[in-house]
Amino acid sequence: MDPKTLVSQKMAQMIEEEIKRFVRESPLNRMPDDANQTIFEEPMVRFADGNDPLFIEYKKIIGPDHLTPIEALVKTHNKQPEDGVKLVSVISWILPIIQKTRESNRSETTAPSKYWAYTKWYGEKFNNALRKHVVDMLTIRAYLSTAPAVQPFFKSEKNEKGDFSNWSERHIAYAAGLGTFSLSDGFITEKGIAHRCGSVVVDLKLPANPRTAKTPFSNCLYYVNKNCIACIKRCPVGAITEAGHDKHKCKHYMDADLDHIKEDYGIGTAACGLCQTKVPCEFTNPAKKLK
Repeated sequence: MDPKTLVSQKMAQMIEEEIKRFVRESPLNRMPDDANQTIFEEPMVRFADGNDPLFIEYKKIIGPDHLTPIEALVKTHNKQPEDGVKLVSVISWILPIIQKTRESNRSETTAPSKYWAYTKWYGEKFNNALRKHVVDMLTIRAYLSTAPAVQPFFKSEKNEKGDFSNWSERHIAYAAGLGTFSLSDGFITEKGIAHRCGSVVVDLKLPANPRTAKTPFSNCLYYVNKNCIACIKRCPVGAITEAGHDKHKCKHYMDADLDHIKEDYGIGTAACGLCQTKVPCEFTNPAKKLK
């Protein structure tokens, strides 16, 4: 094995181990009313080649403003693409939601459980802390890095399909081979659909994980054999149908009917997540057993 490949593999191992350690030990990965209760289980960590042509395709699939990893990196550090930023990798992770929280949400039919709402609010705060920790860890080692989802240039836009961002963590996770998309617009990993995801871009060549799924929907039972409509039945407003996910109807329900969640649970955002629990893909890839 050549020295560069060996260094690349060792760096990848170190990064994965540090992300897992942070998730395991950080006091921020705790429920606000129970310091002994974590928010997330052990994460899944994968790597993508920042020059993967798929990132260019995202400009057509998602929107023309969706950033490539190199664009995100040079934008963060006020550089130009021609400044020598060429070897770029993306670190992508999945933070699976703990069983207790998932169980608490299964019995709900119109609004999320307290722990699910806490996970969306406090869990994303932890996710942001993890993003910063990974960037700091790489900066100390003299690498250029960025977490695009927390940069000032991160933004959400609207089109006829609904809201979309210029850095989609789900699409980044797909590029890194972490899973595929679902009928409900969620992202099904080997540990299921109930999770949050994050990523960091770095000017370092890391061993890219392969995408083994045959299609972008290979983990969703509906697309595999049309036999599963569990998420359709779970949606309280009919925002999920066999035609897909109606983002407008979903967002309206969150903003209008579930706005009280913020006051009820003392958090800063509405939540739902009913379509991510009490479904076959809640905590596993249900299509795996069919292969």
